[in-house]
Amino acid sequence: MAARELYLIAYDISDEKRLNRVRHFLKGYSTGGQKSVYECFLTERELNSIVEEITYLIDERYDRVHIFKVERRGKIHVLGIAVPPKDPSYFYIG
Repeated sequence: MAARELYLIAYDISDEKRLNRVRHFLKGYSTGGQKSVYECFLTERELNSIVEEITYLIDERYDRVHIFKVERRGKIHVLGIAVPPKDPSYFYIG
C-alpha cells in the first residue's frame, strides 16, 4: 500500500463557478479543513492527479492554489474547536 502524507491545500479562486468546481473536487480528497483550506492525506499518485485536475479547473491568470506538505516530525498546533488531522484507515474518493 502506498504511503500517505498530509498536505494542506489552500486556494484563492476569483470566479464563483471555478471556485465551486475546485471546492467540490477537493472535498473528495479531504479529511478536514475550513473554507478554502483542506487537509488531505495523499499518496504521490493522488497528489499528481490533484495537481493535474486543478491545473485544468483554474484560470492561472486569476486564481491561486498552494499545496503544502506537512512533515510528520513537526508538531501540529490546534486552537479553539479545531481537531488535529488524522489519517483514516480507508478513503473513498469521489
